[in-house]
Amino acid sequence: MNGPGVVISTALIDEMVAHCLASYPEEGCGLLVGPPDGSAVTRCVPTGNVAASAKLYTVDPRAHLRAERDAEEKGLAVVGVFHSHTHTDPYPSPTDVVQAPDPSWHYVLVSLRHELASVRSYRIVGGAIAEEPIFEAARLESD
Repeated sequence: MNGPGVVISTALIDEMVAHCLASYPEEGCGLLVGPPDGSAVTRCVPTGNVAASAKLYTVDPRAHLRAERDAEEKGLAVVGVFHSHTHTDPYPSPTDVVQAPDPSWHYVLVSLRHELASVRSYRIVGGAIAEEPIFEAARLESD
């Protein structure tokens, strides 16, 4: 794990929120791509939620494999995942914690509970949840 926090452009945050809103009433989800050190997110990869649920998400495994291969070809890596909470705050649920696949990932939650979506990022390591700051950049160079 690197330093505290992650850099994500405002445009990428908007893209995540838009995908989650378009997926409503089900949870929206997708992958986050960036430098292998996990310091930033340079690309958002919206995916289908194969769980087709308003209470949990499962990233489409084929989309995950494509995103990993594409990232590797560009010298990047999948550095996290995002998903929405349709009726609760942007805090990892017990299910989110159990399903957290990689302790080095950023887990970005988009809450659609209120009229204005709220976005938070976490690290989940060994079941422990730690919120991390999102440093919003007006613009990041895209891959």
